Amino acid sequence: MKSQKQIKSVFNNILVTGGCGFIGSNFIRYLLKEENYTGKIINLDKLTYAGNPENLRDIAADFKTRYIFEKADICDAASLEKIFTKHDIDAICHFAAESHVDRSIKEPSNFVQTNIIGTFNLLELAKSRGDKLKIFHHVSTDEVYGSLGEKGLFKETTSYKPNSPYSASKAASDQMARAYFKTFGLPVTISNCSNNYGPYQFPEKLIPLIIINALEGKPLPVYGDGKNVRDWLYVEDHCRAVWQIMNHGRKGQTYNIGGKAEMENIKIVRMICDILDEIKPAKDGKKRRNLITFVADRPGHDRRYAIDFSKINKEIGWSPKESFKSGIKKTIKWYLANTAWVKSIKTGAYNDWIRQQYGES
Repeated sequence: MKSQKQIKSVFNNILVTGGCGFIGSNFIRYLLKEENYTGKIINLDKLTYAGNPENLRDIAADFKTRYIFEKADICDAASLEKIFTKHDIDAICHFAAESHVDRSIKEPSNFVQTNIIGTFNLLELAKSRGDKLKIFHHVSTDEVYGSLGEKGLFKETTSYKPNSPYSASKAASDQMARAYFKTFGLPVTISNCSNNYGPYQFPEKLIPLIIINALEGKPLPVYGDGKNVRDWLYVEDHCRAVWQIMNHGRKGQTYNIGGKAEMENIKIVRMICDILDEIKPAKDGKKRRNLITFVADRPGHDRRYAIDFSKINKEIGWSPKESFKSGIKKTIKWYLANTAWVKSIKTGAYNDWIRQQYGES
């Protein structure tokens, strides 16, 4: 294992797509606060339901000359072209995506448009930059590999077998990015990560949904028997890995990023309940595990994901710093300390979605 490489970045103007979303906003925050990146960051976001400028309000105030927000849709090639020219983009980190499996089952066309056509538009404009573009990093998911049995790990050489419209759209965008490296020599790197969690995550995803519902005394919905297994990655660990790949990864290569934290969904839900009972007991004194409610499983629900991240560890020296135990405690404490943020994003549209999915509000 190599030690993690120190970074002196050569990028001057980084375009971060989807920078108001969960991982994108954490990435921008990480670069400016933790890595002390000295260039400019252009945050391009359409501001869908999951994109929230409030995630970066302090960043916008503290880095007025180096953080720039552009409201645009990656499906709008003309708008993208203007932004590329205006800001002289020399690096791209592409987070923008429709990413919720349940939504892809109900509205797959949105996933095809954003995840495939949007990625194509970005690749075309990146190609037009010629030698000015130093890196195009495409952020993807381990869901493209399909479902594992009880044993084994996803490797970069694992065949793609996506089982949902979401994962199929991401698989297509991965292959398009790879093709632009092979065909046009575009300096592409790709990463496939496991399930992220941490601050600023939109509460339709498992961990924030359970935290918020538990605090409000609402049912805690768990799909099927709750024994689906995921590998969990703290978002700052993910951001650090992406930045390492952008600066030190080999062009044309894919890197798997995992948290070394496999766990059944039901165990995660119980752990969150127990931690909350310890640090913020319910007013009625009842244990929050009593709120757990099993709901009908969703179609195409993959049974197990697990990541082999030995490649990025050996080549670049990256490994996760947070254990799941330490990361989930940090996450819970963040949501407890940021109730105003939670309240601001729990709109009528969000509540309608929860009711539609789980039969309660």
